[in-house]
Amino acid sequence: MDELIAPGAELEQVWTGGSWGEGPVWLPETQSVRWSEIHGNTIYEYDSRSGRTHVHRANVEFTNGRTLDRAGRVLQCSHGRRAVEMEIDGEPTTLVDHWGEHRLNSPNDIVVASDGAIWFTDPPYGITEPDEGHPGTMEYGGCWVFRYRPDSGVLEPAITDLQRPNGLAFSPDESLLYVSDTVDTARGLIRVYDVSDGTASNGRDFATVLPGCSDGFRVDVAGRIWTSSLDAVQVLSPGGRLLGRIPVPEKVSNVCFGGPDGTDLYITASTSLYRIRTLTTGATWVRS
Repeated sequence: MDELIAPGAELEQVWTGGSWGEGPVWLPETQSVRWSEIHGNTIYEYDSRSGRTHVHRANVEFTNGRTLDRAGRVLQCSHGRRAVEMEIDGEPTTLVDHWGEHRLNSPNDIVVASDGAIWFTDPPYGITEPDEGHPGTMEYGGCWVFRYRPDSGVLEPAITDLQRPNGLAFSPDESLLYVSDTVDTARGLIRVYDVSDGTASNGRDFATVLPGCSDGFRVDVAGRIWTSSLDAVQVLSPGGRLLGRIPVPEKVSNVCFGGPDGTDLYITASTSLYRIRTLTTGATWVRS
């Protein structure tokens, strides 16, 4: 980890007081991190300049994963609305919530490709788990990864061979898409798919994350995967080999890169938001 973590860097707890933090994204304009407190149905922002945290919005219909689109607008997954949303002037606007006549399950995590297409996972946690949404049914009969094209409004199933697709991220050149399957919470599986012309194919197992599961993750500029696990952030090589761990004193849910130069790794965990300085940057941070 000496090649990955800045000399002398230590894990900092920059906020605490939640029960299940998720969906962090770095906002360059305000130099802040926005994330979800799912059980509390609230979105928070941590200002890295002042060190203060404030409530961005409350009663948010159980938002989860989020990212920025090519124009820097916040996109987020809503468990409660069973939708992918864009935030406009601080208010959510639904982009897509149906596949054909069927409602989505509960969009969970989201990425944007360089062509502007939005890829997101759709497990059922918002309709099956208490405090994460509203009880409901799986209307289209599966849990898929979707690709949505905002320019045309077309929503297409992209990956249909996972049981509980959750976190996802592209390789730096977008030729690969990594997706975690959290059907087994004791043994995390990350799958990888070849991506060409907006189509994902040739799915195969990439890595197993132990202990716990790979919930959310990011890929850095060198193609390494920084993934959540039960008790740490694990760093995997582009070949799937475990390079090292950043121990965290509670269950980890997700991560994002941020900071003035993109080298700060922010970590959402059960009750807290953490930060540690690295020697790399996120691939999407550079693209955006």
